[in-house]
Amino acid sequence: MIGVVFLILVLLLRALVAPLLLMATVLLSYAAALGLSWQLFRHVLDFPAMDVQIMLVGFLFLVALGADYNIFLISRIREECEHQAHEPAVLTGLTATGGVITSAGAVLAATFAALTGAPQVAFIQIGTLVALGVLIDTFLVRSILVPALALDTGRSFWWPSRPHVPNTAADTTRTKIPASG
Repeated sequence: MIGVVFLILVLLLRALVAPLLLMATVLLSYAAALGLSWQLFRHVLDFPAMDVQIMLVGFLFLVALGADYNIFLISRIREECEHQAHEPAVLTGLTATGGVITSAGAVLAATFAALTGAPQVAFIQIGTLVALGVLIDTFLVRSILVPALALDTGRSFWWPSRPHVPNTAADTTRTKIPASG
């Protein structure tokens, strides 16, 4: 699954650095959610263990959702890179998609959190794991970590391709309407 998602990101972004960093953020988000969930299960809810199938299903959901949010955010940033320099493009892309990603993440987390009201331990565990993972991914990874990585790596984020950066002098003269006469 990781390989397929990575390949999709490579093809979509026409880059290698960005997909590697994005996949690392998805895996980090899953690991954080798994660790936090385990601490809740063990020390708060007093569950003796976590089923391996819960970890697998949680992994599938969180990798798919994290990749989806990545694609949405990074595609917009790449589009913005066609019209402006890298740093303003990252900030514009984040501004344009941040509210949508945050809203979708909050709704999805609440949906999975509803499973914690079920009487079966498996439902409680999967609901908790995915809800926490979506919240971590939405509020920390997609809102802070991914834009920070894009800004820190600069234009090498898109290596080996380079999105077109408009030459302001040349582009403004092309878009001017010639004066008649």
